[in-house]
Amino acid sequence: MLDRLRQLIIGPPLPTQAVGHVKLNKINALAAFSPDALSSIAYANQEIYLGLVVAGSAGLSLAWPIGLSITGLLAIVALSYYQTIQAYPSGGGSYLVARENLGTLPGLLVAAALIFDYLMTAAVSLTAGVEALASAFPVLWEHKVIVALVLLVTLTLLNLRGLQETGSVMSLPVYLFLIVYLPMLVWGGIYLLQHGSMEITHAAPSPLGALSLILIMHAFASGCTALSGIEAISDNVPAFKPPESKNAGRTLLVMAVLMGVLFVGSIGLTQALAIIAAPQETILSALARRLLGSGPLYILIQVSTMAILAVAANTSFAGFPRMAAILSADGFLPRQLTSLGDRLVFSNGIVFLSIATAFLIILFEGDSHSLIPLFAVGVFMAFTLSQAGMVLHWYHKRGRYWWLKATINGIGALATFVAFSIIGFSKFLNGAWITVIVIPGMVYIFIQIKNHYKEVAKELTLKGVPPSLRPLPPPRLVIPISGVHRGTIEAVNFARSLSPEVTALYVEIDEEATKLVRERWMRWFPDIKLAVAPSPYRSIVQPILDYLDQTDLENNDGQQAVLVLPEFVPAHAWQALLHNQTALLLRGALLYKRRHHGFQRAIIDIPFHLKR
Repeated sequence: MLDRLRQLIIGPPLPTQAVGHVKLNKINALAAFSPDALSSIAYANQEIYLGLVVAGSAGLSLAWPIGLSITGLLAIVALSYYQTIQAYPSGGGSYLVARENLGTLPGLLVAAALIFDYLMTAAVSLTAGVEALASAFPVLWEHKVIVALVLLVTLTLLNLRGLQETGSVMSLPVYLFLIVYLPMLVWGGIYLLQHGSMEITHAAPSPLGALSLILIMHAFASGCTALSGIEAISDNVPAFKPPESKNAGRTLLVMAVLMGVLFVGSIGLTQALAIIAAPQETILSALARRLLGSGPLYILIQVSTMAILAVAANTSFAGFPRMAAILSADGFLPRQLTSLGDRLVFSNGIVFLSIATAFLIILFEGDSHSLIPLFAVGVFMAFTLSQAGMVLHWYHKRGRYWWLKATINGIGALATFVAFSIIGFSKFLNGAWITVIVIPGMVYIFIQIKNHYKEVAKELTLKGVPPSLRPLPPPRLVIPISGVHRGTIEAVNFARSLSPEVTALYVEIDEEATKLVRERWMRWFPDIKLAVAPSPYRSIVQPILDYLDQTDLENNDGQQAVLVLPEFVPAHAWQALLHNQTALLLRGALLYKRRHHGFQRAIIDIPFHLKR
């Protein structure tokens, strides 16, 4: 029943041979990997506005030059990552570049930064999307967390269905947003030509603080969140249809152009029209209301903004599992993250991302403004290390025009380092300090996981171990029994097929019960020894453990007794609560002895399946 329900929700399993058929064309790939970048105008513009409005008209007048500087940074980063795609068509993006050219530790710093950024992207995009919708429908402000979680569950299920279906579904809100938003910007330009611009001083609120360099840096840092997600395409080059690198590069350039137009156009109109947002309203909502009124077109703009912000989280669902799979393949994350699910997607990574995002949404009460300070520090660190790595890549490769390519990436590294420094300084006390702690902590975890896998490989290696052809004697088998029943019979018959050395063990709590067990045992198994372990304190597990140790000492044959465990398997999961779970407790106790005392004992589980 559960399998049927799962297939109904996420679709039937796909064969491994179909993996090559779930690659994305440029249209679907743009929808799958660019919503984060394209939708960033919703929260980036908002954060610039919130950062400058405290200084009144003097502050708001700087929105346009700050927006232009961020757009210039966007162009540099986009061109740099275009070169990364051409140099590393296998994907991996910033992590692979940093690891191969700068070393393992810088590579892990980049990986940790990107993974953290993916988490923040999903949380920020969903909460910002709900805020956009709530600007049109204020009643939703009180239910932001619930709405965001519903959107998160929807995205999770869509991504579990697979890349192709996800890309097709995600195309709708992405292109709807472009279709309605770009004409609005054009109409805004026409409106300016007809009515002229307004002086911001006429509409600006009274300043709450003085304009300062720190304030400008804070606004710039907030606006730099717009660049998050631009690396997603370079991380996912293998997801494109052939030729992968060519299609990925073109998609990146188209995304960068669209992003630049949306960002510069919206922030320019906001300043030119002297737009001031009302309480519980986003700045883009105020812009749309000014240009289109409060009718159906305004509602359509807000709904489309919410939709693309919701699917902007899909950038994380597309990038995070693949990034985690790459790290897992290198041994820095659990190996389960490399496994493809029924629908040929990294299901474990998708589920983990969903749970972590839900935690962030609940923790920060669905407030995008509270999440933003944690947002951009990590990704700009990744940008910087990646571009520095690309400089070394071109230097070592020394191909045609290598110096020009190295210069482009060098400029990118310098520009993103400056932005990284500004973001880290201006937002440190606002929450960026959390990122400074989390990213090194993640790197430490990566290294510990890697060391664990190395130790496992060392312990399992056959190097230096001579092949042994010496036959082993039959094992001594001990069967703990609670009575004489069908489960006991099956366990005894199986044990006798393995060895003639079989002993049943009964833990005595009541003498009368023990007498009855002895009588029934002699009737069924007169040829098999029945040992009785007294338990004056009514413990079941400890007498069994003591007997196992005792029989090992008495036989002194260099072998450890093998435990044969009869175990009931209920027909329904809830029925497990009605049984003592002695087998489970025994396994746990032996696992503890193995872990803490190096004491290994083989366990054979004999299930007896109950029918009702």
